Amino acid sequence: MAKLKNWISAFRLRTLFLAVAGVTLGTGVALQEGKFSAITFVLALALAVSIQILSNLANDLGDYLKGTDVTGNRQGPARAVQSGKISPGEMKTAIGIAIVIVAAIGLTLVLDAAESYTQPSVFVLLGIGLVCILSALFYTIGKYAYGYVGLGDFFAFLFFGPVAVVGTYFLHTHSIGFQPVLPAVGLGFISTMVLNINNMRDMDNDKASGKITFALRLGLKNAKIYHTLLTFGMFTCFLQYSFMFAALPGYRFLCVAVFLYQFYLLTQVHKKTGRELDPYLKLTSMSGFLLAVVFSICINI
Repeated sequence: MAKLKNWISAFRLRTLFLAVAGVTLGTGVALQEGKFSAITFVLALALAVSIQILSNLANDLGDYLKGTDVTGNRQGPARAVQSGKISPGEMKTAIGIAIVIVAAIGLTLVLDAAESYTQPSVFVLLGIGLVCILSALFYTIGKYAYGYVGLGDFFAFLFFGPVAVVGTYFLHTHSIGFQPVLPAVGLGFISTMVLNINNMRDMDNDKASGKITFALRLGLKNAKIYHTLLTFGMFTCFLQYSFMFAALPGYRFLCVAVFLYQFYLLTQVHKKTGRELDPYLKLTSMSGFLLAVVFSICINI
């Protein structure tokens, strides 16, 4: 039982909200155009969650191998490998299993409707899937791990925003249009906000271990200004979409409560430092999921 709890902890369930949010949002935009496939939705959801779990496991191992979590300055929850609850060998095996699961779900998702795509589209989708797997692995693993040179924010924005939302939209509609772009960018900003909070929390530990995040490059004061810009950018994207595409403009105001909560979180982030920031990782991630659900409902009423 203890071992099961350790694996559940290593999966970092609180990070899964944004993985689900991207699929939810892409599906909501597609549904607004009258396009929806239940099989596609379920498989895309399973794929997003499995990729996120793969990334979490790989990050746990990568940070351990680089000594990031052994400086004594870590402010977040203890990592599974560093704490000794899961051995490096066990984690490597789990990562291998996760890769197989991700590949199997991804292939099933693409091949399920392959006859509806052009041949180039199939190869593009398979290529994107491969890049997603590699990105999940090499955020912290390897000599050139991109999370250690300040590129984590860009990849968090890209894969949780445009790739997840536009990709899901394409899987439902078999076409590319402008409709999912603004929500995709907005969700990408929220995903970057989550990572920025994580990196602001861990600044001392990251600096001591040589992990150069974008927040560390900016410094705490500027990282909070950056967080403010991301919040207002998110708000602008979703609001602009509602003005351009919502069938009944009055429904756009149903999202105001979620936006107000985001601004509340922003005020709290500005007041907190170090370990005090940790709860706002989960709250910001959950707010992104909540926004995706509420917005998808609003545009389809």
